[in-house]
Amino acid sequence: ESRLTPNAISMTGLILNVAAAVLVTQRLFFLAGVAFIVGSVMDTLDGRYSRMSGKGTPFGAFLDSTLDRVEEGIVLTAVAAYFAERGDELAVAAVMLTVLGSLMVSYTRARAEALGVECKVGIATRAVRVVILSAGLLFAKGASLADFELLEPAIYLMAALTTVTVFQRVFHVRRELVSGASAGSGAL
Repeated sequence: ESRLTPNAISMTGLILNVAAAVLVTQRLFFLAGVAFIVGSVMDTLDGRYSRMSGKGTPFGAFLDSTLDRVEEGIVLTAVAAYFAERGDELAVAAVMLTVLGSLMVSYTRARAEALGVECKVGIATRAVRVVILSAGLLFAKGASLADFELLEPAIYLMAALTTVTVFQRVFHVRRELVSGASAGSGAL
């Protein structure tokens, strides 16, 4: 019997994402990208391990979802601080929009599911956001992988895609609730 728990995997993901944020503040973008990727992999493994091992609990599921939001926010906060130090106000605003969009993508799903509507639609799922931010960190200015800068374009892309995804989810939920109501009442 393994002593490994899903919550231990979740906490490891948190530690790695905090490390990624610290590395961003030190301009060690490539290492930050690696820590973020490994931390994000932990975030996908904790849920799978919980289901496979039978060790999952309702609190563990709640903790997992909560830490996923915190981790993304911590790394993006460090990225915003980096842009602020460079005096790039537009990029800082884009990071703030990305944080809001990311939280709203998650919130719209949770709220829809509380209303009995499955809501996994939309382009900027967590996995998509992780891939985009990972690429941005790995190919940030001075990350040593290449002589170009992908962090800022990655943030603009995430800001746009999370905004689109929120609208996709709102329209999806409206459509589901309206069609459910009309099916239930027999009339529009």
